[in-house]
Amino acid sequence: MTEQLQHIDQKLLDILGTVSDPEIPVLSIMDMGVVRSVKVVNDIVEVEITPTYSGCPAMDVIGDDIKKAFKEKGFESKVSLVLSPAWTTDWITPKGRAELEKYGIAAPLSAEADKDALLGNKKLVKCPQCGSTNTKLISQFGSTACKALFKCEDCLEPFDYFKCLK
Repeated sequence: MTEQLQHIDQKLLDILGTVSDPEIPVLSIMDMGVVRSVKVVNDIVEVEITPTYSGCPAMDVIGDDIKKAFKEKGFESKVSLVLSPAWTTDWITPKGRAELEKYGIAAPLSAEADKDALLGNKKLVKCPQCGSTNTKLISQFGSTACKALFKCEDCLEPFDYFKCLK
């Protein structure tokens, strides 16, 4: 790969890094892991994105925000949805997981731990406010379909838990 191409690729990635997830604005779409590919074809930046779950209403907004970000930097762009392989919470970057916690949303656990946590069998979900695992499931459905509502039994604060999706 030429140095010039590396520079262009990094510039494209940097632009994508400025596009926030509309439902979790502290995370970029890069940190959420929804960007599958980015390339330039015939002077058009082509971006492929994968929804966090089928029917995610944020994907139209994300597509528009990607086009706007590239237009502001002088690029024409095209955004396509890629449904396979399906998005998984494993694609959230370590930085993204840390940002979720700082924002007040508990980061997803492993698939097996998630099942136990959502059945209320074990206290595994860590409170993003105080760090305690003395937490209780309030509802399997939180502020969005991909989150569950928990309450910390120590600091008494409610919080969202980003459910593990595989």
